[in-house]
Parts: sequence; structure tokens; C-alpha cells
Amino acid sequence: MIFLAVLGVLALSIALYVARGFYVIGKAKRLTAELDALNAGTAALEGENADREALARDAKGVAAVALGFVAEADLDLDRPGPQSPERTTVLEALRGGDWEAGAAYVEAAGQDWEERWQRVLATAEQAAKEDDAWLLAWRAARPTDPSAALVNAHAAVVTAWNVRGNKVSGHTTQEQFRLFHQLLPLAQRAVREAQALADPADPLPYVVEQSVAMATGYSHERYRALWAEITSRAPRMLFAHTNALQYWCAKWRGSHESALAFARESAASGKPGDLLTLLPLLAYFEQESQDEDIDIETWYKEPEVVAAADAALQDLAEADPEHPGVVWIRHMLAFTLFWQDRDSEAVEQFRHVDGYVGSTPWAYAENPRRRYAHARDWAVDVTSGP
Repeated sequence: MIFLAVLGVLALSIALYVARGFYVIGKAKRLTAELDALNAGTAALEGENADREALARDAKGVAAVALGFVAEADLDLDRPGPQSPERTTVLEALRGGDWEAGAAYVEAAGQDWEERWQRVLATAEQAAKEDDAWLLAWRAARPTDPSAALVNAHAAVVTAWNVRGNKVSGHTTQEQFRLFHQLLPLAQRAVREAQALADPADPLPYVVEQSVAMATGYSHERYRALWAEITSRAPRMLFAHTNALQYWCAKWRGSHESALAFARESAASGKPGDLLTLLPLLAYFEQESQDEDIDIETWYKEPEVVAAADAALQDLAEADPEHPGVVWIRHMLAFTLFWQDRDSEAVEQFRHVDGYVGSTPWAYAENPRRRYAHARDWAVDVTSGP
């Protein structure tokens, strides 16, 4: 009897255990089902919110277009601003093999180093991306021409960087790195040749070397020596300063602190209209882009960033409208003023650059058109509302 009683207790325990197991399983299933339903509801709500946000965004975009701004889909990704008719004509001539048109175009800039640099960039980038037969013909016809050597050097640098790509190392393949490092020695030799043939007053062969310095990891001491070569020839050349800022950034060979210190030093060294006040705006943007702990909603409203924007606005007001840096500083001001809730001032800058997003800060975004249009359309909506 005792055995049967014990057996009965065991059976009851097993039954209760099994029943509890079924209960727990059933409860888990019900909870899972409820969680799935909740998640589905949340997803649906998020979808509805996203739809509403998209509709609101589209409405702002339509309103901006009605006021004369360019539709998001039509924004030019490749350039910061419109290309001059003269440059368009020259580049078309180069595509046709007329290297003399390119040579005359670069030479016409004389010792206006900012403008000469823009012309070297345009011709070298075309040689790097398209058929460079015209450049080979130019070099064959004038083997000691400093301009030909300079364009050739920068084309070699651009070709190497095109192979590597602009993404950080974690998103660059080993094959890209391998080819990049194969091409760099060729670029270095071309740079040395350009420096040897150049007018002693010309800083541009050393400006070209700045990209090689970042690629090969010049030490700080070696980079400062290169910087001395540039500034002894052109102490306030804007694009040399923006190149140097990249070297001093945390993502390359420096830190947030070194980049900001360099930017402030550059801005202080400039004369009104030199546009070197662009440098602090770039430094603050670079830090915000790299530091995940920064709250973008408050970062650009910090007093020092507001003061930097004010200084850049004043510098812009005193600059020659034909200065090649004007379009670049307007893009940075549009972005910075937007985040400072200075919408009417931002809209003024957007009006000057609208249609083009091939510039910092928009070019850093995964979707440059979307980032630009969001900021522009928001600022336009705020300033044009009732």
C-alpha cells in the first residue's frame, strides 16, 4: 500500500510538473504572441510616423521648389557650385585631345595660387578619370613645362586616391589598399619632378604633396617641414590650409585638439576676405562627425561655434565674390546656421549654393541630397511660414 501511495504521489507530481510545463509553455507562447502583436503594432506605428514624416518632408520640399529652390532629385552631387563656361569649354577641348587649351588655361591663372590650384584640380581630375592621352601629348611636346608636370603629379595622386576610395580603412578592401600602395611611389616621383621644374615661388607642387603626406603617414616633424615650404610661398592659401586641417584631424594623423588648434591658428593668421575663418567651422564639423558622444542638437549652439560662424559671416562679407573659397564657406555656413536655428541666415546661404551638394558637409552623408534638402527645406519652411 505504501508503495502504491508513493507511486500515486510521484504520478501526481509528474502530472503537476507536466501540467505546469504545459502551463509555462502555453504562457510563454501567449506572451510571445502578445509581444509579436506589440512589436507589430509598434512597427506599424513607426511606419505610420515615418509615412507622416515623409509626407511632411515632401510637403516642405514642394514648398521650397515653389519658392525657386532645386528639387532634391535634381541636386548636383559632383560639384559645390556651377562650373564656369570657360572651364566647361576647356574640359571639352581636352576630351577632344587639345592639350594646348588646357596648358593655356592653367597658365592664364598666373600667380593667383588659389585660382591656379582650381584649374590644376579640374584638368588633373579629368586626366585621372578619363582618357589622359592629351596629358601625355602635352608632356611629350613640353617635357620641362612646369604646368604639365604639376597637372601630371596631381593626376597621379588623384588616380591613387580613386583606387583607394574615400571611405575609412574599415570599409576599404585589401585589394584597394594593395593597388593604392603600388601607385603611391609613382605619384611621389611625379610630385618630386613637379617640384624640381616649378618656379621657386610656386607653392602648388608642395600642396600636391599634402595628399601624399596623408597617404604615406608623414611624421608630424616631416609634415611641418612640408607646411613650411608651402607657407613660405603662400602663407594664406585657403586650400592649402584646408588640406593641412585634414592631416591634423583625428581620422588621419592628428587629434580633435590638434585640428582645432591648427584651425584657430589659421583663422587668426588670415586677413579679412581670405576666408580662413572656414577652418574652425570645418574643425568643429570634423569632430562632430567622428565623436559619437556629441549631441548635434547642442554642439553647434556652443558659444565658441556660434562665434566661429559670426566670424565666417564677416569674413565672407569682405571677400572677393570670385574667390574660389566663397562657395565652400557658404556650404559650411548654411549647415552650421541651420543647426544654430538661425534659419533666415541659413536660407541666405542656401540661396547662393542651391542646386549643388558636392561639398563638405553634405558629401560626408550616406545620402548627400537628403541631408542637404532636409536642412534647406526646414529652414525655408520656418522662414516662409505665416
